[in-house]
Amino acid sequence: MSDGFDVVSEAAIRDGTATDAYFLRTEETLEAADRNPRVVAEVTQDQFPTGEFDLLAGLKDAARLLEGLPIDVDAMREGQLFDGGPVMRIEGDYLDFARYETSLLGFLSHQSGVATAALEARRAAPDSSVLSFGARHVHPAIAPMVERGALVGGFDGISHVAAGEVLGREASGTMPHALVIAFGDQEAAWEAFDETVDPEVPRIAICDTYSDEKDESVRAAEALGDALDGVRLDTTSSRRGDFRHIVREVRWELDARGHDDVEIFVSGGLGPADLRELRDLADGFGVGGHVSNADPLDFALDIVEVDGELVAKRGKLSGKKAVFRTPDGGHHVGLADRADPEGGEALLEPLIRDGELVREFDVDAAAERALADAEAVGFRDET
Repeated sequence: MSDGFDVVSEAAIRDGTATDAYFLRTEETLEAADRNPRVVAEVTQDQFPTGEFDLLAGLKDAARLLEGLPIDVDAMREGQLFDGGPVMRIEGDYLDFARYETSLLGFLSHQSGVATAALEARRAAPDSSVLSFGARHVHPAIAPMVERGALVGGFDGISHVAAGEVLGREASGTMPHALVIAFGDQEAAWEAFDETVDPEVPRIAICDTYSDEKDESVRAAEALGDALDGVRLDTTSSRRGDFRHIVREVRWELDARGHDDVEIFVSGGLGPADLRELRDLADGFGVGGHVSNADPLDFALDIVEVDGELVAKRGKLSGKKAVFRTPDGGHHVGLADRADPEGGEALLEPLIRDGELVREFDVDAAAERALADAEAVGFRDET
């Protein structure tokens, strides 16, 4: 037993021991039988379209895992929406990649779930600033995965410092309730922050620690004057009441006193429905658990050809497949050697050729793709 943190090392992921035991026993058995078939394997969630799209993420780590193996891999683009059929196809000798299945599916399943939830929130408030506040809900070792998934889903920023260093992004964030409590006085805390923290950091005062939101918001505006950029309301749900009414009150009182340039930011257990309700009042949102606690997508990897012959386990579809975005925003799944749908855009593209990674990754490009694709397919459209 290790005396350190309960974290699997990168070395274990790369050498394939971060896997389920039965894959290593499968290796042992096939090697003893001198059998190593040439296979086509596909990563899928649903076999046929269901009408419910999800967002593909985690592909960068998946590609790094498979890079260097003597295999060919095709995959959809990071930030692409899909609805049934394969998101990735692997062709090669089975023993060259068998032990990596567990980590491969983990990379894709978890971040795709996170990114899909982020896109739901982003679509709920398309004109607002939306930041990821959910790192505190997950194991710190996977905070970069959560923050990257949020960015792929279209979020404007992240809060986790170490994750930002991994991703090359500066973390956002101003002050918690703990700062006010440590001073024991709201004005003292706001003023100390303003006097201490880098001027480039926005002055966003937390305004619901001891008294009601409109009282503290007005006091913050009076204490900091023109230095105040905004107020943040993070009221616990047990004291929140009609949150929309509270935000309207705060806006009214600030405007009435000539502080119409002070923005209002809202956080605390928010999901897409809350963002839709408040988006006309609040300038920005911090979204945490809805994204960080999202269920992973239920991807599976299945062999669909062995030595050129069609095969499939019960409940799965045999044969190498292709997927397409149709002109009407639909998702089409078909056998790869059959006619393409008229006007369809093929979504599976080369990712690895004979072990060499042939694609680059850019989180901003993935986010742009996700937002454009969401518009095209009507992802989670609600009034």
